[in-house]
Amino acid sequence: MIKRTLITLVASTLLIACEPSSTKSIDTVIPAAKSQIIADTLYTGGDIITMAGDKLEYAQAVAIKDDKILFVGDKDKASAYQNESTKVVDLANKTMMPGFVEPHVHPSIAAIMLPNEIIAPYDWNLPDTVKKGVQNHDDYIKRITDSIQQNAQQNEMYFIWGYHQLWHGELSRDMLNKISSDKPVGIIHRSFHEIYLNDAAIAKLAITENDFAGNPQVDWQKGHFYEGGWLALVPKMASVLLEPKRYLKGLGMMSQLVLQNGITTIAEPGFPSSDFDGEYQLLKTEMAKNPPYSVYLIPSGTQLYSMKGGNEQALAFTKTLEAKYNTDNIKFLPKQIKLFADGAIYSQLMQMQGDYTDGHHGEWMTPLDLLQQQLTLYWNEGYKIHVHANGDLGIQQILDFNAADQQLMPRDDHRLTLHHMGYFSDIQAQQIADLGIDASVNPYYLWALADKYAEFGLGKERGENLVRLKSLVDKNIPLSFHSDFSMAPMEPLTLAWTAVNRVTSQGSEFSQNQRISTYDAMKAITIDAARVLNLEHQIGSIEKDKTANFTLLDANPFTINKMKIKDIKVHSTVYKGKQTLVP
Repeated sequence: MIKRTLITLVASTLLIACEPSSTKSIDTVIPAAKSQIIADTLYTGGDIITMAGDKLEYAQAVAIKDDKILFVGDKDKASAYQNESTKVVDLANKTMMPGFVEPHVHPSIAAIMLPNEIIAPYDWNLPDTVKKGVQNHDDYIKRITDSIQQNAQQNEMYFIWGYHQLWHGELSRDMLNKISSDKPVGIIHRSFHEIYLNDAAIAKLAITENDFAGNPQVDWQKGHFYEGGWLALVPKMASVLLEPKRYLKGLGMMSQLVLQNGITTIAEPGFPSSDFDGEYQLLKTEMAKNPPYSVYLIPSGTQLYSMKGGNEQALAFTKTLEAKYNTDNIKFLPKQIKLFADGAIYSQLMQMQGDYTDGHHGEWMTPLDLLQQQLTLYWNEGYKIHVHANGDLGIQQILDFNAADQQLMPRDDHRLTLHHMGYFSDIQAQQIADLGIDASVNPYYLWALADKYAEFGLGKERGENLVRLKSLVDKNIPLSFHSDFSMAPMEPLTLAWTAVNRVTSQGSEFSQNQRISTYDAMKAITIDAARVLNLEHQIGSIEKDKTANFTLLDANPFTINKMKIKDIKVHSTVYKGKQTLVP
């Protein structure tokens, strides 16, 4: 197999020979005088950042026809594509970038979380309000008690999202029963991989201990369902989670957040969560409103294994999805699959080499023999495989499995992608590079967890070195960022800010040697975020013939103080050539 390092060396040599200066405007079409096509819209008058190469490049004008980019380059050459029918948009010194790409969000989580109660360790921005955080046990218990007493109903499940034991202390079924014995309550963990139920909720859901017999990730006495226990419970809660009125309200709130944060493309790796037809029809209802973004779906091999009765049946089902379910703005990505390795980083259930300082152990979301079967099956079928993997032991297991698959069946440009990657070593980064694996990382882990995890569970060395981004960039590993909403806010600029500055929620400046450049961070929310979906030839940069998706910002992230990148206001988005202002 040709190693990525050799490919990068050749590509770099070519770029040096033919690339324009990083600060000059560019012209990506034949001389305009030869064109007979007239643009519908011409943008000029601001910083237009193309994200088209390995260096920062500006253009003076962008012309679009219908939903495609017609011209990118100098303003004087752009005039040849203009007549009296062309709408000329003055950017008024705003910064235009490619539309931000969010390659890993979960509409199902958004739909459940956003319209319900949120009580988390830190503040959460909603479209029109802020849910204040709470960081100790007594205040947390008071907040959930007040919320339940004021809002919960006897005949309806009441969900509260955001609990985390390191901030909020212990929780159990008995504790929830004392707060409410007759109102069904589910406390969803910050990770969205766990839930605690009171007696009324267990009765409402009509579940019994026998339903989970033999499941080691269910503590029935505590009403605690986690990782595999959560995956087993979710289908039994589907009718409650997918209650249409509330679910659609949540999807509408998600659409507001997408626009407010400059996103024009989202993808969900791991569809569905609980009910394929139910989730799809509700998502289709929201997207029928034609919000200014596209949704791409990647089927969950893990869930479909259970739903369809085996791996081969799941594989056969994935081959029917495009023809049956694709619409103008919802599309299943061809020959892509999502699998799950170890547990959630927010639960400290990711699998760690050397285990945890307090003696507890991580969990596997998929039994290893089954995970190996799934990886090999989809690898041999030529699929692009996305794998949820958080801890260094979980990541190492995927690397070992894939190395064996590559030995038996080599594949070029396979783009197997590790998602999340909470903790890994520099040695593992080299293995990732050697295997030709891509990285889709959640840098927000550092901001939210590093201080607490350095003190509890991981220890100083590992806690302060979460998501080692420079290790990936230095080895030319394609790198994208995602929120895994709601594991991070759906805010691409916040993700980029964290990667550039590596400052935590407590103001700690951890592992500063792992900071990356602003350009690499912005690539990770534009062109490289498109690459993780195999869509880099359609979106992610401002280049001729690509879809006319843009994000307009009130400030230039390359000239502003780096500590202010996350505070840049999104002015508007352009989706398929049509501009939408942010309220």
